[in-house]
Amino acid sequence: MAELTSARFSGNIAGATLPIGILAVVAMMVLPLPLALLDLFFVFNILLALLVLMVSLHSYRPLDFSSFPSVLLIATVLRLALNVASTRIVLTDGHNGPGAAGKVIEAFGNFVIAGNFAVGLVVFIILMIINLVVITKGAGRVSEVSARFTLDALPGKQMAIDADMNAGIMTPEQARARRAEVAEEADFYGAMDGASKFVKGDAVAGILILVANILGGIIIGTAQHGLGLGEAAQTYVLLSIGDGLVAQIPSLLLSIATAVIVTRVASTHDMAGHIGTQITLTRAWIPVAIVMGILGLIPGMPNLLFLIAALGAGGIAYWAQRRDKREAGTADSPEKLTGQGNTRAALPSPSQGAGAQSGQKKPDDGVITAQDVTDYAPITLQIGFGLIPLIDETEGGSLVSRITGIRRDVSKAMGFVIPGVRIRDDMTLPANSYRIRIRQAVAAEDTVYPDRKLALPGNRTTRKLRGIEAKDPSFGMDAIWILPHQEAEAQADDYVVVEPDSVVATHLSQVLYAHASELLGADDVQGLLDNLERSAPTLVESVVPKLVPLHTLTGVLRALLSDRMPVADLPRILEELAAQSGRFGTDVTKMAEALRPMLAPQLLQQIAPLKEALPLVVLSPELEEMLMRANREDSGLIVEQGLAEKIVGGINNSMEALAGQGRQGLVVVSGGLRRAFATFLRSHGSEAIVLGVNELPENRRIEIVGTLGNNTGAA
Repeated sequence: MAELTSARFSGNIAGATLPIGILAVVAMMVLPLPLALLDLFFVFNILLALLVLMVSLHSYRPLDFSSFPSVLLIATVLRLALNVASTRIVLTDGHNGPGAAGKVIEAFGNFVIAGNFAVGLVVFIILMIINLVVITKGAGRVSEVSARFTLDALPGKQMAIDADMNAGIMTPEQARARRAEVAEEADFYGAMDGASKFVKGDAVAGILILVANILGGIIIGTAQHGLGLGEAAQTYVLLSIGDGLVAQIPSLLLSIATAVIVTRVASTHDMAGHIGTQITLTRAWIPVAIVMGILGLIPGMPNLLFLIAALGAGGIAYWAQRRDKREAGTADSPEKLTGQGNTRAALPSPSQGAGAQSGQKKPDDGVITAQDVTDYAPITLQIGFGLIPLIDETEGGSLVSRITGIRRDVSKAMGFVIPGVRIRDDMTLPANSYRIRIRQAVAAEDTVYPDRKLALPGNRTTRKLRGIEAKDPSFGMDAIWILPHQEAEAQADDYVVVEPDSVVATHLSQVLYAHASELLGADDVQGLLDNLERSAPTLVESVVPKLVPLHTLTGVLRALLSDRMPVADLPRILEELAAQSGRFGTDVTKMAEALRPMLAPQLLQQIAPLKEALPLVVLSPELEEMLMRANREDSGLIVEQGLAEKIVGGINNSMEALAGQGRQGLVVVSGGLRRAFATFLRSHGSEAIVLGVNELPENRRIEIVGTLGNNTGAA
């Protein structure tokens, strides 16, 4: 609270004084200043330059001094205003002697350059060369390159933030803060690119002002005050050099501060600590000490100085070696490495050891909190320890970025934002196993081999490869896990070879499609309505909640999603619900069924392009009539177990055959049987999409790829 109060107090003071200060700086360029005020402002200018330099040296990262471009602008304008004010006084009263322009300029003219204008001129030129050619030019180039690279890297950084949030490494609040920081970083380097031009322009202005002071002073001294040419040159050159040095020393300090800021790398230390931790290497200082000692033994060399330097380098090497041993002992102590836990909520950093990668248990103090027994993550991917390389980008793992792309694709297809996926390692799982949870329930699990690739046989495959036989977790097809060197052999025999992270990502995609209805809640629906209200406020206001309560609308959308029907066209859904108001009461299932024919084209365009035929599996009239008789409104389809298994098996075989061709099929039945048959298939583990005949658009071509008869054989 005290820090917050202090910050507010400082902000109030700055807010009150800064506008007044800027107006005063502008006034200095127009109004003559008394010598006392001119001296005071010169001292303040040096103080400000030193303060900026010290803050720059003690910043841990460039953004810690994000106001630097603005401070640099103000300091540059102040210095130029002082140059104008001092030039006015030098040219007006310079004929009265060295003290005519104030004590500060006189001190720099007499003490720093010893009253010799030739020496002062050389010193001033050297300072200008250092400032303009070396520091300012280098800092400007670094600023330009940093701004370009930072802006180019901005999209990648934002995608990395999204990936980390999807993986559960950071919360949405942390992601928002990180995005703001990335945007601030881009703004900062962009501003520094322009601010570095202030420093360069200030250095050039210093040269021009010096030349104007000398020439103008000599002309005024000889023409108006009757001074001889030599006396006028001695007086005005001395005053001009003193004035220039008073301005250029703060300018040099600010140039150094600019270079420090733009060359600074984010670190946990300030600049001195950052450099100190990196140059105090034992293996670097020992050779230095040896070489300096050898030079100290060569006759004719300043042996004592070299031997003292060798002794100093050896002392630093000994101290660095002792420090390294202490740090190694601390890292290996039992107090630092606790027992391994069984879960973790975030990915380990590359610098963490195995203990950190597996997660660490909190001390068991006997207290159980709600956080220990609750997990509100909508989607969780649990992986065995052997699959950690798939999510570790430092080892080439791309699963996290693939999951981000899957979330984006599924969100577009289904019409609402799929929640982030939390990735956690689980020591209770076998090393190569993974498990997908939706809410608290396990939705899918399987095994992948990160050091192998999954080979799926094609239509022209003639022989069987050596490897680990398995089933493709997404489509249930026979497959083989092969070694990487077998990939060329597999592709030559018409196998499709899939990376292990693609296997997991595709399986997750199938699970998200199948369980989309469980991921949509009232808060998500309200978010969709809020977004729609920006473009169609009257529609939203007239339907929700006046005609359709929020919980009813949520139920309707979830019923549609349970059958893979997208809900992206929310305006038409609301319009249709408004038209059907009161027809079905509160029966969300019937309301959803009434919406399906209108939404079916959106689903079908995801199955096959508009110009391609839709691959359909249909039921024979005899089987469909039998199922119609077996349909009970209260209990659904009642089918003998053997027949049910044959029906589901026949449909799965047809869908698997289509998947092998890279196509996705549909099951089409009569409208009255659709809902019951879709529920029947889901209860038997089939994810086939079921449409009613009335839901097929008239403008789409169809292709019957299979017919299930009474014997349930697909023909």
